[in-house]
Amino acid sequence: MALPRKNPQLAKVSYLPGHDPAGEAGAASAAPAPAAPTATEQAAARRADRAANVTMNALTRRGMSRWELEQILIARELEPDEIETELDRLAGVGLIDDAALAETIVRTQHERKGLGRSALVAEMRRRHIDPDTIEEALDALGDDSELARALELAHKRAPQLRSLDQTTAKRRLTAFLMRKGYPSSVIRTAVDQALDAAPDAGDSTVRFR
Repeated sequence: MALPRKNPQLAKVSYLPGHDPAGEAGAASAAPAPAAPTATEQAAARRADRAANVTMNALTRRGMSRWELEQILIARELEPDEIETELDRLAGVGLIDDAALAETIVRTQHERKGLGRSALVAEMRRRHIDPDTIEEALDALGDDSELARALELAHKRAPQLRSLDQTTAKRRLTAFLMRKGYPSSVIRTAVDQALDAAPDAGDSTVRFR
């Protein structure tokens, strides 16, 4: 029985001059590797990591404004462009947000410490929050809310002054509310109501007025 003859065209394809499948695979695997970072690039990366570590440590303690974090980075002697890059990175991921910080200050300092409008403004200015941002945050603090908080503070403070004469008690309660940052109109109303309601020492029916 005759053996099948080989197809001469297949032989030509398989053995074309210069055709080396193994050589092609080797060339693909021998592609040049990415260039290693230069010394300058490595130093810049280390400084960026250092800036990130500094800001992360600061932010774990309390909320901070952009200006406050900038001062910390300046104190660490980082370059201005490195500082700006780090601050932009933090803002981009929402880790610094002066508008949110201002709202938090108004809410917590008013409720927890009883601060009035002017004291809240002073606190936010101290932290270099933008004036427009401050005004927007204060919009949530209405006049009724401020008066209600001042009355609450005055009524709580008045019993401690009941051993004093009316003039002295009024002066001290007024000074207390002024330090809290309340406007004069709110202070007058709160002081008058609180001292009218506060009993004198030794007789719960006796009033300051």
